[in-house]
This record gives sequence, C-alpha cells and structure tokens, in this order.
Amino acid sequence: GGGTGFVGRALTQLLRSRGHEVTHVSRQEGKDRISWEELSHSGLPLCDAVVNLAGENVLNPFRRWGDAFCREVISSRVETTRTLAKAIADAEQPPRAWVLVTGVGYYRPSPTAEYTEDSPGGDFDFFSRLVSSWEAAALIPGSPARGVVVRSGVVLGRGGGAVSQMLWPFRLGLGGPLGSGLQPFPWIHIRDLAGIVCHALESECLQGVLNGVSPSSPATSSGTFAQELAAALGRPALLPVPAWAVRAVFGAERAVMLLEGQRVVPKHTLESGYHFIFPDLSGALKDIVA
Repeated sequence: GGGTGFVGRALTQLLRSRGHEVTHVSRQEGKDRISWEELSHSGLPLCDAVVNLAGENVLNPFRRWGDAFCREVISSRVETTRTLAKAIADAEQPPRAWVLVTGVGYYRPSPTAEYTEDSPGGDFDFFSRLVSSWEAAALIPGSPARGVVVRSGVVLGRGGGAVSQMLWPFRLGLGGPLGSGLQPFPWIHIRDLAGIVCHALESECLQGVLNGVSPSSPATSSGTFAQELAAALGRPALLPVPAWAVRAVFGAERAVMLLEGQRVVPKHTLESGYHFIFPDLSGALKDIVA
C-alpha cells in the first residue's frame, strides 16, 4: 500500500533494482497493481512480504485542518493497515515479512530528551495516538509473518516531501528557520528510508521497531537545517518564519510537528547492521538540490 507515493516510488525502484517483483495495492487495478477492493474480496496474492506506506499527507497546506481531514488522515493509515493485516492473517500461505512505516510523532517533542526504539510514547496528542492506533492495527497475533515497524522522521528527497515545499522560498533567498529554530529536526534521506525498509525485508531475523532517522539527526535543529539548506543552494537563510505564521497556515495541531521536534536515535537500526548512505545533513541536501 502507498507504492505510488513519494517514498513508495523510491522503494519500488530499489526493490526492482535488487531483483524483487513489486505489486502495488492502490485505488485502481492495472499493470503490477491490485485494488484495495480486490484485496478485500479475493485476499492477498502469493507474496514473500507486504509493506504499507499509505497515508494522506498530513502537512498538505491546501487542506484545512478539521474533522473531515482528521478522519482522512486516520483512515488512510489505520484502515489500510488493518485491511492488509487481515489479508495477511487470512492468507493460506502468509508472507514471511510485514513492514509498516509510521512516524517519530510517537515520541513526545522535547528540546533535550533523546529517544531510542525502546522509549515510551504514543499517548499525549493527536499524532502520537494516531501512531499508536496505526501500529496496533498491524499486529497479527500468532502470525508467522515477522513484523517490522519503521518510525520515520521528516523525509528529505528530490521531487516530494518536506524539501519540495521549502525549495522556492530558499532559492529566492527568503528561507529561514521555523519559529525559534532551536527545536530538534528528526530527518532521513529518502534513499535511506527505502534502504531501511529493504534491509528489513531482506534480513530474515529482523523484527520489532526501527527508528528511520539519520544518525546525525539528534544533533540537527530546525535552525541548522535552514542554514544547511541555504548553504547547499548558495543562498542566505536570514528570514525566520514566526510561529504564529506557521500556526496560521497549518493550524495549531499540525504546527506542533514543525515548531517542536524530537531527538530520535536510530539505535536498533544501526545495531541491525544497516549502513546509512547519507548519515550527515550537508551530504543529504547536496544530493537533493544538485
């Protein structure tokens, strides 16, 4: 699920380059894809693994934050996950792996606390409770499929994600930190997020939670990110965006995601043997804006 989105396209390309066959679950049927409706009726086609990346973009500035959008944000994540989990549970020959990508919104924003995969969270605001419901929907008691959850930070890449919305102001020399600029900025390059999911699929004994953030992400603040992005573009980053303006565009609940952040450490991810392609921010941004 979510195979045609920003992360899904990168993951599909990586998996196919490594000799795997990929079928997308999407709204319409077609070549190399089945519909959600068909999945519900006919069950899961024979496969080695299932990945869910589906989810309505929470930070879509063109959508007003309200009950209807909240419901879409929840159902696009929780219902798709539940549908796939049920299909896996009902399959005569279940897949060997079941990977779900959620978010670091599970951990409480804090300027100082550092979180590993074992840290508590998941019950203090809309987004943390969303991640809890989303991960709970993936649980299949007694299933032989090993479950992996990747909690992703802000995904940086070309042609989508956070950077695409920021590039124009920065290219014009109008970019700057959001709010105080002191808040932590948990990030990951799209090739590493796809890489971690691929690593989880191919590592036969890997299960549990992996933090999908770069190793240098705990030391990255929103202000550092703004400076590095401006430097990669050869532009100044002098104009901070005041907190009230962020709240005006996104609404108070979503503004928290941009004005507060978490220091998240990819402890289990590194211990599992994953090698990051872009461990540091300047290298990641140079690749994206090149």
